[in-house]
Amino acid sequence: MTTSIERVQYSDRVPIRSIILRPDGGSGLAGQQARVGGWVKTGRKADKDAFAFLELNDGSCASNLQIIVEADRGDLGQLVLTGTCLQVDGVLKLPPDGKKQKVELQVQKVIHVGVVDASKYPLPKTRLPLELLRDYVHLRARTNAMGAVARIRDELSYATKRFFHESGFRYVNTPNITTSDCEGAGEMFQVTTLISEAEKLEKNLIKNPPPSEVDVESAKLIIKQRGNDVAQLKSAKASKQEIGAAVAELQKSKENVLKMEERSKLQPGIPQKDGKIDYSQDFFARQAFLTVSGQLQLESYACALSTVYTFGPTFRAEKSHTSRHLAEFWMVEPEMAFAELEHDMDCAEDYVKFMCQWLLDHCMEDMEFFADKIDKSCIDRITMSAKTPFARITYTEAVELLTEAVKNGKKFENHVEWGIDLASEHERYLTEVKFQKPVIVYNYPKEIKAFYMRLNDDSKTVAAMDVLVPKVGIILGTLNLYN
Repeated sequence: MTTSIERVQYSDRVPIRSIILRPDGGSGLAGQQARVGGWVKTGRKADKDAFAFLELNDGSCASNLQIIVEADRGDLGQLVLTGTCLQVDGVLKLPPDGKKQKVELQVQKVIHVGVVDASKYPLPKTRLPLELLRDYVHLRARTNAMGAVARIRDELSYATKRFFHESGFRYVNTPNITTSDCEGAGEMFQVTTLISEAEKLEKNLIKNPPPSEVDVESAKLIIKQRGNDVAQLKSAKASKQEIGAAVAELQKSKENVLKMEERSKLQPGIPQKDGKIDYSQDFFARQAFLTVSGQLQLESYACALSTVYTFGPTFRAEKSHTSRHLAEFWMVEPEMAFAELEHDMDCAEDYVKFMCQWLLDHCMEDMEFFADKIDKSCIDRITMSAKTPFARITYTEAVELLTEAVKNGKKFENHVEWGIDLASEHERYLTEVKFQKPVIVYNYPKEIKAFYMRLNDDSKTVAAMDVLVPKVGIILGTLNLYN
């Protein structure tokens, strides 16, 4: 067992995870010096305020490091407050027998204290309803749940890129702003500067009203007068300097009239042309949207690089507020050339298994937190998904199984017949009851899948597949295939 302590790169600080997530819980590091930083989760004074016990967390893991601060090292009244930011130097030591923690830090020097106003700090020591965190977005990452989510998402993002890189895929950056509606649904967020520009114009016109026709005509009379002045100077054979000055004044008057005429035409509101919005005056000179998919760009790359993928944010303007519809989410989109549906299903299954195994190997502490606080069976399901071959059935076989279940007394809210788009309750029945593991359903009716799916020889179904998992339903859909 090594006794060295991993430090944070570009810092003298030791991440708490490198102490307490060791197989020995950190006990093998007893006697070593360490500098740690983090935020106080809980704190209490002891022995008539002679010292304080603090639970410190730096976000590197879910667990806290207990530190002990004596009264002569700092203001214990400030240090024990939940939310206080601390950086301290100390020595790691073994706690008394019978204590939960395997190691603790005896503080020798308090380097930094970020004080907290206890009357205003909103995060309590006790469990906090997640809904309440919407009011404290800047602090929600300090909670156990959101911290675990952030660490897991980071690990899965890295694992995604590693899986596809090791599988021979090339990563392609696809645009977030696009002029095309990839899926043809029309439910896209529009990107425009017309509204903000219209608001600016309206405020400007209120503050500085446009010139009237009388103002413009008066300015034109000035041009006429100054033109006469130039003519008279030339007739009188005035000096070049005098004539040049008069010509310059004439030019200024003409430019002023042009500006006045242009400004007099300004109208509040979004610009119109032929009764429609004039997008030629927008930022991109045409309509633009947040992307719903990078698929169109990937298709062209797949037809040049063979196997490609993108991984980035996508946006859907569906007016639905259910947990299955998000306005913004990150989506993995692979594209493969010279592949069949079987290869597609192999890739999808391998990817899901790789991700599940990565969770088990790199995120077990956070998964144990979720199993304890939110979903007791989550680790078991992930383990099963990582180790068990997925079931594979055609859409027709899936409908037959659901129909048989109905005949045997199973009641679904959504009617079962060939041609329907499987509902969440149907998907969960297949994964949780019938097969009790992930299921890949393939060869869907062409009417319920996208127009670009390849038509099968039966002219009724298309080469499409969905990966269904217990308690969720669809987690992954068809990769596009090119031959």
